[in-house]
Amino acid sequence: MNEVRTKVQLIDIDEDMAGQRIDNFLRNQLKSIPKSMVYRIVRKGEVRVNKKRIKAEYKLQAGDVVRIPPVTIPANTEETQAPSTKLNKVAELENKIIYEDDHMLILNKPSGTAVHGGSGLKFGAIEALRALRPEARFLELVHRIDRDTSGILLVAKKRSALRHLQAQFREKTVKKFYFALGMGKWKPSCKVVNAPLLKNEVNSIVRVNPKGKPSETRFKILEQFEQATLVQASPITGRTHQIRVHMQYTGHPIAWDDRYGDRRFDAYTGQVGLDRLFLHAANIRFIHPKTEEWMEVNAPMEAKLEKAIAGLRKR
Repeated sequence: MNEVRTKVQLIDIDEDMAGQRIDNFLRNQLKSIPKSMVYRIVRKGEVRVNKKRIKAEYKLQAGDVVRIPPVTIPANTEETQAPSTKLNKVAELENKIIYEDDHMLILNKPSGTAVHGGSGLKFGAIEALRALRPEARFLELVHRIDRDTSGILLVAKKRSALRHLQAQFREKTVKKFYFALGMGKWKPSCKVVNAPLLKNEVNSIVRVNPKGKPSETRFKILEQFEQATLVQASPITGRTHQIRVHMQYTGHPIAWDDRYGDRRFDAYTGQVGLDRLFLHAANIRFIHPKTEEWMEVNAPMEAKLEKAIAGLRKR
């Protein structure tokens, strides 16, 4: 196996980097080496802060100088090599960035693109963005959306922005609105679904179960068709597959949902050109981490979804 020996790094810690544990900081700086190696070089005293040995739980402070020793990493392996910006899926993400400033960027993620690599995937949206922004010192996901769901994905460009935005998600002050195409005629009286969700840790299938976690989704009818309804879904909680399972629970599974859908509905919507999950994160409202002002961002649906809606209107 080809290997590369890195050089000694001296990193000045600023206000934005302060507050994180040294082991987490090193894991972010040395993404290509095993976690066990990170702890080993700390334990052996090879990592120094202000020329002194530290423990893995040490929290960095503004003004610290961190010395990262040379480490040996595998070279040019599929696991460690950054995705090429010449790849179509990577290059197209540049045109999917719908907002960017010094603190964050917002991506209109395409359906079929995972938010991060792993589980057999060479790379996801975050790895692609890092390849497109090699000068960025910090790029981290604020939240996640399913691989087959398209739409808004927040990425922090500063650790302070990440903490600020994730706190808003925890406190449920972020307002998220999705477009979903459900099977059949949605009843106007069905505006809120409160149904606890339990995830099977073996196969990741989520079901409504009294032993599950409290879960709430609010719905609003946008447009009704002969055998389908376009709804706006707003998840109050953030459970795995929440909207998908709640819509299945109400008897209106989402079109082209390979886990919770209905093949008869897929056949019907396939006649108007649909061949992907019709779930799109269309709108988000949150407080900007720097200005402290409310911000609203809209992500347009891709042409395939618009075409399917136009086809259903004609039918």
